[in-house]
Amino acid sequence: MLQQWNSRLEKIMPLITPTSVIIGVILSAYLKDFSFLIPWIFAFMTFAGSLNSNFTSLSDVIRHPLPILVAMCLLHILMPLWAWSVGHFAFPNDALTVTGIVLGMAIPTGVTSFIWVAIYKGNIPMTLSLILIDTILSPLIVPYSLSLFVGERVEMDYLSIMTGLVGMIVLPSMAGLFLNQWTKGTVKKTLSPKLAPFSKICLGLVVMLNGAVVAPYLRDINLKLIGIIFVVFFIALTGYIFSFLIGKLIKSDRDTVVSITFTGGMRNISAGAVIAVTYFSAPVAVPVVVGMLFQQVLASLSGHFLTRYYNRKIVHLYNVEGVKKHD
Repeated sequence: MLQQWNSRLEKIMPLITPTSVIIGVILSAYLKDFSFLIPWIFAFMTFAGSLNSNFTSLSDVIRHPLPILVAMCLLHILMPLWAWSVGHFAFPNDALTVTGIVLGMAIPTGVTSFIWVAIYKGNIPMTLSLILIDTILSPLIVPYSLSLFVGERVEMDYLSIMTGLVGMIVLPSMAGLFLNQWTKGTVKKTLSPKLAPFSKICLGLVVMLNGAVVAPYLRDINLKLIGIIFVVFFIALTGYIFSFLIGKLIKSDRDTVVSITFTGGMRNISAGAVIAVTYFSAPVAVPVVVGMLFQQVLASLSGHFLTRYYNRKIVHLYNVEGVKKHD
């Protein structure tokens, strides 16, 4: 029954986050007092997602490090710099909005990218390794990225941010990793499938509660909010495009390109919203929460594009081989 639920939830993944944001905004008066639950719910999601990881997948990184290094540079150098540049061009005198835009790209890759990689048959060991490495390094990378791009203009409690990331992401991830290793992969087959549907439900809850916190800034539809929506959508879309092109540039195989596309395009946007809501003023959280509206939808569209691209390539190769044989 749980597997059936999980399968149904996977099919409606593109709708879960935008719907949850809308519900959170509408019911904010009733939900905002439960925002203290967000870090705990998110820690559970991270733990459930990490049950698929083990040290064996990390060993693959040592043998084939290039895709991981490229993905890390894309995630934490190219995209934050691109977000900062676009943000400054669109909102030159609004440090808080620019901070939120940069934060949306500085956070680690999304745990849910594993789901999309699995659906479209990408390189799963590489994806798990990247998620794990990026997650473990996030308490250092995220504050440093924010300090580098916006630190002089926005006051931040770096120690609190690092502590929050350790509690929400690193410790639950390590717990899932060691549990999988200790049980020799048994927990991946037994516990992980049972927790998978609850993890997706929790994703909706976290998004809903974050939406409730920033509801006052999302209810007032004005030119600035429309501008933020357009800019965040544009940056998120280009993130998937850049990831695909870079995967092709380093001459990766199909499975690796699929993995780089999803891990480079997606972000742990729920973690970003939690950080923004907890450690910054509400205007910083608005671009991050807005990003929740697009992430799963863009992932779905990217999956359809990858399928059509590689199917067309297979047909082309088949036709070429057929012509050669005929000749």
